[in-house]
Amino acid sequence: MTLQVELVSPERILFAGEADMVVCRTTDGDIAFLTGHAPFVGALVEWPVRVILPGGGEEAAAVHGGFVEVSDDRVTVLSDLAELASQIDFERARRDREDLEKRVMETDDVECEAQLRRVHVRLSLQPAAAHS
Repeated sequence: MTLQVELVSPERILFAGEADMVVCRTTDGDIAFLTGHAPFVGALVEWPVRVILPGGGEEAAAVHGGFVEVSDDRVTVLSDLAELASQIDFERARRDREDLEKRVMETDDVECEAQLRRVHVRLSLQPAAAHS
């Protein structure tokens, strides 16, 4: 038996399909959902969501806040901003990180700090061989 998963942002459904497990981070900490999980609703923090697919593959997304709801072997992730790892431009994210780190050192701009957190979540999803 598998979970039915939907990862949804305001623009579109990023992922819809079956999974063996979904791992995410809520305001209370990391949590993993398997079939038979008790009903759950939680607020998500900026962190990757990992969908473990049947057969061992994985779909990962950078999720920048939102909510997760679990009921009757259905997991729904609702986020104002989410990006599949396969759609992230990691080179651009590395350039953004450098620029934002400089700006954060020079200013107390809260929005700049939030942008830097989002870039770090994106970069955490890059393939191991591409880390810099």
